[in-house]
Amino acid sequence: MNYDIVIGLEIHVALLTESKFLCSCSTAFGAAPNTQCCPVCLGLPGSLPMVNEKAVEYAVKAGLALNCQVHHFSRFDRKNYFYPDLPKAYQITQDTYPLCTDGYLEYYIDDQLHRTAITRLHLEEEAGKLIHSGGSIVDSEYSLVDYNRAGIPLIEIVTAPDITSPRQARLFLEQLRLLMLYIGVSDVKMEEGSLRCDANISLKPQGSAVLGTKVEVKNLNSFRALERALEYEAERQRIVLEQGGKIRQESRTWDERSGRTASMRSKADAPDYRYFPEPDLPPLRLDPAWVERIKASLPERPLERLRRLEKEFGLSRYEATFLVNYPDFGQLFLELAVAGGDNRALIHLLMGEYAGLAREFGHLEPERLTELLAIVDEGLITHSQSKAVLEELFRSPLSPRQIVKEKGWEVLRDVEQLREAIQGVLAGHPDLLDRYRAGEERLFGFFVGQVMRAVQGKADPKVVNQLLKEELNRLV
Repeated sequence: MNYDIVIGLEIHVALLTESKFLCSCSTAFGAAPNTQCCPVCLGLPGSLPMVNEKAVEYAVKAGLALNCQVHHFSRFDRKNYFYPDLPKAYQITQDTYPLCTDGYLEYYIDDQLHRTAITRLHLEEEAGKLIHSGGSIVDSEYSLVDYNRAGIPLIEIVTAPDITSPRQARLFLEQLRLLMLYIGVSDVKMEEGSLRCDANISLKPQGSAVLGTKVEVKNLNSFRALERALEYEAERQRIVLEQGGKIRQESRTWDERSGRTASMRSKADAPDYRYFPEPDLPPLRLDPAWVERIKASLPERPLERLRRLEKEFGLSRYEATFLVNYPDFGQLFLELAVAGGDNRALIHLLMGEYAGLAREFGHLEPERLTELLAIVDEGLITHSQSKAVLEELFRSPLSPRQIVKEKGWEVLRDVEQLREAIQGVLAGHPDLLDRYRAGEERLFGFFVGQVMRAVQGKADPKVVNQLLKEELNRLV
C-alpha cells in the first residue's frame, strides 16, 4: 500500500529581548549556569510576575508578518506539569485565548509557491535547560539543570497538518527562520536554542481523508535533524504498518549519531495539563492603534525582497535567493545597485571572491566597493587584477585607486611594449609557433596566457588577443 505523509510543526522561537518575559533577569547567552535567576523565574513562593512589553510587541510583530489575525484580547494560563527544568511545576502560556490565529507562510519548493497554514501563535515562558551526561535523555545516567534560560520569552508557532514531506518541512522552517531574522524579533540561532522544533508525523493510506496515529518527534534543533528525523520516522511507520502492526501515539527523540528516533514516553491519551487562567496576570488587552503602528513598522519580508530583486534589478532566481538568504549581502547590493541599470558586475563580485572574504573578515564599506567596480569599468585595472585589489582592501585602509597606484597595478596601455612582449613569447616557443602554423589553433590560448604572464597580468586580455592575432597573421 502507498501512504501519504502528514506533518505538522510546533516551533519555539526565543524573542530577542534584553530581559526575561516576566522578570528583569538578563537573557544574555553563555553566562555561568544559574547566575541569571531570581525568585520570579525560579517560581519561589510570594514572587509575582510582570509582563515584558517588548516581548508582546515582538510577538505581535511576528504574528503580523505571518499574516495572522492579532487578537486585541488574549489571556495567560497555567499549564501544569512537572519536569526538572520547570521549577514552578507549571508554565505560564496561552491556551484558550492565544495572541494570534489563522495565519500562513508562503515559500518556494522547486520554483513552485507553497502556502502552509498557521493555526496559532502564542506567548509563553521558556523552561530551563537540562544537560545530559549521555548523548540524549534516554541514554544518560544523570542530568544537570541550568535555570538561566527559565523565563526567557518564547512564541510558539503551530502549523496545520498540511506539510507532506520531510523536505517540505525543512524548507518551511528555513523560510520561517529567515522571516523572524528579517523582522528582528529573534536571533534564531539554532545552536543556542533560539529556534527549536517539535514535529508531529503520521501516515495514512494514499488519498484517504482519515488521518493516521501521529508520533511527536521532540526538540529538533537543526534543519538537517528535522529532515532526517522525519525521513527515518516515515520509513519506520511504513514498515510497522506493512507488517500489520499499529503505530503507538508517543513522543520520540532523535539521535543524530545513530540516525534513529527512540521512544521517550507513551501518549495514549492527550495529556491533561489542567489549564486554568493565570491568577497573577490580568488578560492582555492591546490598543488597536498600537497594533497598527507595529504593522506599519514591518520591514520588507524575504519573499517581498526576492520578487523585488528579480523584477527591479533583473536578477535570476538563484542570484536573488542568495541575496535573500544572506540579508547582509542583500542590503549591501541594494545600497550599491541602480534600479534598471547593469548590475551584473556587482552581483558577480558579491557572489564570487567577495563572499568568502566578507564571511571571514566582515563587509567592506560600500563606497570602496563602488570605487573598485568603477576602476575596472574605466579600464584602470583588469578583471583579474581586481581580485588582488579586493584582497588588499580587506587588509589595507587605502582606497582601491590608492592600492593600484601603490602596487603599480595599472593596466599596461603601451601598445609597443605589448607587441614586444608578444614577439618575445613567440620567439621563445618556435616549436609551438610552427605547430600553430600547421593548424593547432588551440595553442592560441597558451600564447595569450604566456603574454599575460610576461606583463604580470597588467594588460587588457582583449587588447592582448587582438595584438596577438595581428602578429600571428603576420608571421603565418
